[in-house]
Formats: sequence, C-alpha cells, structure tokens
Amino acid sequence: MTDAPAVAIVGMSGRFPGARDVAAFWANLRDGVCSIADFDEEELLADGVPADELRHPGYVPSKGFLADADRFEHELFGFGAAEARALDPQLRQLLETAWSALEDAGHDPRAAPDRTGVYVGGEPSDHALAAQLDPGLRARLGPLQVRMFTDREFMAGWLSYRLNLTGPSMTVQTACSTSLATVHMAVQALLLSECDLALAGGVSIDSPYRRGYLYEPGGIFSPDGRCRPFDEKAAGTVGGNGVGLVVLKRLEDALADGDAIHAVVRGTALSNDGAGRVGFTAPGVDGQTTAIVEAWAAAGLEPADAQFLEAHGTGTDLGDRIEVAAAAAAFDGASGCAIGSVKSNVGHLNAAAGVTGLIKAALMLRHRTMVPTVNVTRPHPDLDLDSTPFHLLTTTADWVAPATGPRLAGVSSLGIGGTNVHVVLSEPPVPASSTGTRAAAPWRGDSGPAVARGKEGPAPVLGDGPPLVLPLSARTPAQLATAAGRLAEALRAPGAPSLADVACTLATGRAALDTRAYVAATTRAEAAAALAALAAHGEGAAGEAAAGGRSALGDAWVRGEDVAWPHTGGRRVHLPTYPFAGEHHGALTVGAPPPPEPEQPLDTRTAVTELFLTTLDLAGRQDLTRTYFAAGGDSLTAVFLVGELRDRFGLEAPIELFLEELPLEELISRVLSDPDDDPLGDLLDELESS
Repeated sequence: MTDAPAVAIVGMSGRFPGARDVAAFWANLRDGVCSIADFDEEELLADGVPADELRHPGYVPSKGFLADADRFEHELFGFGAAEARALDPQLRQLLETAWSALEDAGHDPRAAPDRTGVYVGGEPSDHALAAQLDPGLRARLGPLQVRMFTDREFMAGWLSYRLNLTGPSMTVQTACSTSLATVHMAVQALLLSECDLALAGGVSIDSPYRRGYLYEPGGIFSPDGRCRPFDEKAAGTVGGNGVGLVVLKRLEDALADGDAIHAVVRGTALSNDGAGRVGFTAPGVDGQTTAIVEAWAAAGLEPADAQFLEAHGTGTDLGDRIEVAAAAAAFDGASGCAIGSVKSNVGHLNAAAGVTGLIKAALMLRHRTMVPTVNVTRPHPDLDLDSTPFHLLTTTADWVAPATGPRLAGVSSLGIGGTNVHVVLSEPPVPASSTGTRAAAPWRGDSGPAVARGKEGPAPVLGDGPPLVLPLSARTPAQLATAAGRLAEALRAPGAPSLADVACTLATGRAALDTRAYVAATTRAEAAAALAALAAHGEGAAGEAAAGGRSALGDAWVRGEDVAWPHTGGRRVHLPTYPFAGEHHGALTVGAPPPPEPEQPLDTRTAVTELFLTTLDLAGRQDLTRTYFAAGGDSLTAVFLVGELRDRFGLEAPIELFLEELPLEELISRVLSDPDDDPLGDLLDELESS
C-alpha cells in the first residue's frame, strides 16, 4: 500500500427498495434478493395511475419502490406540519438520512464537528413540479418559499441549515452519476482541507407512490421489469427510488481519533466523454477509461490489483458493451476480477445510483464477502468476457484476501451528458489492539476504577467499579422503547463492540432529546437484558433505569439536565441509529385538482387570522396566545406574511412588529389597527391648532 493521502468512510446511511437501512440492505445483497417490486392493478389505481395508462399493452407495473417515502418526522427538524407537506419528499428523506449517517459516524447530529461539508444531489420530482403549479400552495406560502421547499438546488443548504453544518455546502448535478460525483468533490475538499468532515451522496424519489412505466422497443427500459446487467438476457433497466449518504474523514484523522471505519477511499477521478460518443445520451469508451486510470493513479495503485468492480451496469445492450470495453482497457493486466451491479437488486436509482453502488462495495469490503448480481445466468456473448479481466459474479462467497496488499474494489458511475466518475476503495484497516486501560469514566456511576478496553468478541472484563451507564433519548416514549430494543439486539450480535465503547458513543454521539432513560450494567449480556426489559415497557419506558442500579449522572440525564459526559478515550463505534417515526405527509402530483376556494368571502379580521393560522400551521385560535416565534415563525415566513398582508389586504405591517414579544392575537390587532386612529396624535394636532 502506498502513502498516497486517503479518506475514510466513517459513517453510512441509506434507504433502498426493500431495505429501510444499511443493515437490511446488506442482508438483501448477501442473500441475493431482488427488491424490485411488481404491483397489481388495485395498488396502482389506488396510488393514482390512470386506468387507461396501466392497461396499455406496453405498461410494466414494476419499480424499485421505496416504502414510506412520504413519511417525515418534521418536529425533529423544526418544520411545521404544513411546511412538511410542502417539502419535497426527497428533502424529507435526505434530512433523516443525514441525521442517521452522522450518528453512524458517532457524532451528535445537532453538534457535528466544525467545518463539516455537505455535497448532495437529487432528481426532478413530480412533487416539485406540481408545487410550482399549485395556486393554493403558492398563495399560502408564497412563490419563493415554495421554490425553496421543492427545488433541488437548495438541498445542501437545508442540510447545512437544519443541522448547523458550517463547511462547504454544494448541490451537485451530473445526472445518473450525481451521487458518486459528490463523493469525488467531498474527497477533494477534505484533501485540500476545505473541510474536516463531509456528508456526500444523493437521493432520487420521482414520486413516493407506486408507479410503473411504458416500455418502448429500443428504449432504455426493460420489457419485463427486471434489470440484468451483462447477462445474455439483458434488455434494459428499471427505475427505482432511494437515498444514500456517506460520512467522510481524512484517514489519518480517523485513525488518530479511533473512528470505526467502513472502508477507505484510496482515489477518485471524474471525466467527461465530450463529443467522443454516438449521441448525447450514449456513453463513451475513452472518457470512462480515463476516469478509471486516473482514479487508480491518484490512489498510487494499479487497476490490475483490483479484485472487484462495481459497474454502472444499466443492463442495456449499448451501455454494457461500452462499459466493459472501457473497463477492460483500464484494467489491462488484471485477472480474476469480479464484476457486478447493484441495479439488478434495486433498479436504477438515478441521482442516488452511484452512492448506492459505493455503499454496496464498502459493505462487501467490510464483511469480506462477495455478493451476487441477481437475475443473471450467463454473460452476454457480445461482451466476450472471457477475453477480459472480468467474470460475472453470480453467487455469494468469501472475499479471499490477495497474496499481497489489501482487498481492493473500483466503483464506476456514468451520467447522461457524459460525466464519468470512478472511486477506488480498500478494506478498512485492522483496528488498533488494546493498549491497556481507560481513564475512569464519570458515567460509570460517580467514581470507580478504570475498565479494561474490550475487543470485538467476548464481553470485556470489567474492574470492580460501578456499572457503565448507557444513556438513551428519543422524541417519544414509543421511540425510546424501540431504540432500547434495537440496541439490545446489537449487543447480542456476534462481534458486538465493547460496553465501554457503546457507553462512549451513546454519551457523545447522540442528540439529547426530551424523552430519556438509561441502563446501568457491567457486561454486554447484562446491558442487553436490561435494554430488552426497557423496550418491553413500551410507552412507559421513559425515565427507567435497570440492571446495575441507579446513577447520579443517569438520574440527572433523565431529569432533562445537560449532562457533560466527559471524554475518557473511548472510541466511536457503529450502533443502531435513531428510530424515525414520522407521519405520512403525502406528495403532490401533477394533474391533481386544486383545493376548493372558500364559498363566501371572509371579513378582513377573520381572513387575516386564517392567514396566520394556515401559514404557521396552528391547530386553532387557542394558539393565538403564543408569540410569533414560539408558534414556529421565522424571519423568512415573516417576510412572506408582510407581503401577503400588503398584496391581499392592503395592510402595511412593519417587519419589526414580528420581532416584538407579542401574543399573535395582539400582533394581528396591531396589523389591523387604522394608522389614522391615533388618539395621542389627534390630541397633539388639536393642541397645535388651538
């Protein structure tokens, strides 16, 4: 291995067809599951597909369907319910996935490190288009607010704003290669020290509803709803929805900080085919070859050293032939390199496709396991794979270590418009061995001797000190119980982290939410049993402590105090992340009827009050006793309200009025007051005239 600068993947999160999280995604990959869904007529009609369309002889009722894509726990991110309904489902999913990715990296999502960058991209969506055409939504929120809630160019900005991330923030668009291009840009920013931590990836949700597509002979879509990259039956791709993000950090920093590492990015490169292709939508050989060769050169490695290539792999005749030709030229000299594509499992996730392939390859390296490309039997004869370095991967198998050097993989992503991206990955370094003992941790009760650092495997041997405290929190008691149950399962799993590292990660790598509990224990088995008991309490889990007795710090935590968990040298580890439980907010669709207009005009006071209630998404007039900011208002919404009051009612409301600590009912009265009705002014005028 060379000394070329590298970047560690320290966190990952994603939601994919058939998989709510990365763990479920890995289980599907390992088991060779195809997660492309086939819908029946009843499901499609219920989700708004016109009957004449789905009964067209060329209609294929299949898609990589993302379940619950319209759900969003808006309260966690400071949005009102009305705002959440206006937000593009892509942004809703991206926010929650960013939260989970930071947690997976061992960082509190509300207190991420300074100079955390954001590089993301997304798709055009039905919701965004319908929102721009919805006169009712534009009237309630204003054209600018609607655009900011739905236009993909604001995705990165929303993540940076809601999570207080102060590094570079960029929305990237290179069509199908978008999310792998974000990884390239984030890696470059880290190596240039423009940021110290980075979120990178993408999202693609054209619609959260069940949809199929019309097959057209000669087009890019499959006639039977299955994608078969490089197979003799390959006939096209299938669309899909998903979201994926990785958390990146300079490798030297990750090693120094003791971070848990999924995989290592050794090199990246980006190119464009220019005019060297048969058409704008077609890929080119030379541009792809250039990207691959430059990425491996940046890594200080030879492409011939690769053991696996995660290809773009659309399963189209032209695309597969060009990709194999380009990769074969770049990997000249390699032998026994497996090739595959995640599109066979989940469909083509468009702007999220590249990061999905990256997460797949990183999981393969972390688990040292090759996973199959599904729906394939024999390579397409036109590809002539026997004369290339590649063989089609069709079964799950151990990833045997090479004779020299680490396990290595390449990941490719190609975009319509010619932008090619290639990333070189290596397996994570072996964690440093135990160095003895840790400093005494105040969350181990109030005092006590140090704990011997545990390795993966058997439960660590503890000293005679008090139990370790595992703090938990969530927004609701039900979610707290769910979090406890998931953590119990993780502690019982093979290779579970040491209890001391779990305590460190929970104490410093999770947000302090309102509903709290803790568990005190001295072994993983004891902690798992206590957590399972806590989970069994369901909605009564809040405030509970179990197993090892009570702790003064734990009790302070449950009371809602800001506990300063001290740093004791514990390392961050991957643990189950926050169990989101948001409600369904739906999505707009083009062609849906606009909301009905009021049958009778309202008097001005009632109309202005309704404007405030609707804009701030208040439950009713009882909420008018709250101040503007306490009711969820902000400066942007204030600007909108001032404009609406002026344009719709001819009322001039100074923006400063919203900054005063006035109950909303008094604020509305001030807005409605006649500026000429000024008793003091009338008295002064009278005195002057006498």
